[in-house]
Amino acid sequence: MFQPIKKSSFYELIREFRQIQADFLEIFGVNDIFSNSKIYEIIIANELDHDLIAGHSGSKDAKDENGGEYEYKHYKETSSNHSWTFNDYTDSTIASLGLVEGVVFAHIDDTIFPAVLDWYILVNGKVCSLYLKQRTEDLLKRQPKGKPNARRMINISAKQLENDLNLQKTQILVPKTNGKYAVWLQKLYKLNAELEKCTNVTNLLTSNKIWEVLVAVELNHNVNSEQGGRAGSHDAFDEFGNVYEYKVSKTYSWQFQDISENVLEKYKDDKEIILAVVDKTKVEVLTIFSAEPDKVVQRLKEKLAEKSQNYAEKNKEIRRLQVSLTKGDLLVIEAHRIFPKP
Repeated sequence: MFQPIKKSSFYELIREFRQIQADFLEIFGVNDIFSNSKIYEIIIANELDHDLIAGHSGSKDAKDENGGEYEYKHYKETSSNHSWTFNDYTDSTIASLGLVEGVVFAHIDDTIFPAVLDWYILVNGKVCSLYLKQRTEDLLKRQPKGKPNARRMINISAKQLENDLNLQKTQILVPKTNGKYAVWLQKLYKLNAELEKCTNVTNLLTSNKIWEVLVAVELNHNVNSEQGGRAGSHDAFDEFGNVYEYKVSKTYSWQFQDISENVLEKYKDDKEIILAVVDKTKVEVLTIFSAEPDKVVQRLKEKLAEKSQNYAEKNKEIRRLQVSLTKGDLLVIEAHRIFPKP
């Protein structure tokens, strides 16, 4: 059911979010603490007395007091997949793990609030790198002919690490309450609870939905808390029951992943495709464009065909059906700016 968001209350809470982001950046040098489940990395680092490393893609997650770097992998108790997933990894990704001090395979108990790190398995970086290399080779050998593991995705379970590497879980019976990030975690928990109440959207800090909500408030939309909710698998809906697909980015480049025929057909059910640009440091919406689904789908098909041809000419396989719409595509799909209003 559509429920209008009280904008004055929402904007006041967002101002607090901005202040926490600014303080965290000034004190710890870490930016964008609201994306990609960053809060779980903060929880892990707080428990292990690690310092977070600034950045996301390509950089490691934390370091210890001696400068040794660590990669964090986590899964939640409420997750349907109780294993750690390595998505779209390459040989260089595996090799890079051999340079770190260790890989922390963490379990997050999110059946309680606030969520806690209740156990983890620490694997030496070199050991982990060799193990993943071996597992990948074994997986490729078992792949049916003509059906390679094109996306290079692999799941690792706790049982595998315990049995294959003779490792044990480190249990945390009493979570730390005085770690270097403890005060900030408490602020985030409190603010998250208030924002979820204000917006009727859950898991704001454990997904990228905070950015969708920022956009939705400007458009007088509601965001679905979970996929498969009120408006099916669509991102947002309005008071008239119209549904929308959201793509939110830091730049004028919006990524569309896993572009199957079913996904493309689903887009045609949307009233509009929303393409937004946000500043994740200042926690604000910069601009929003709207486009007709049919024109977006047509452009996605064209770009995917171009990508397939380029890969075929280079005798390479497409690892994942994904393409991006860029600033130049806005003219092609005849998108129009709806925020700020012209």
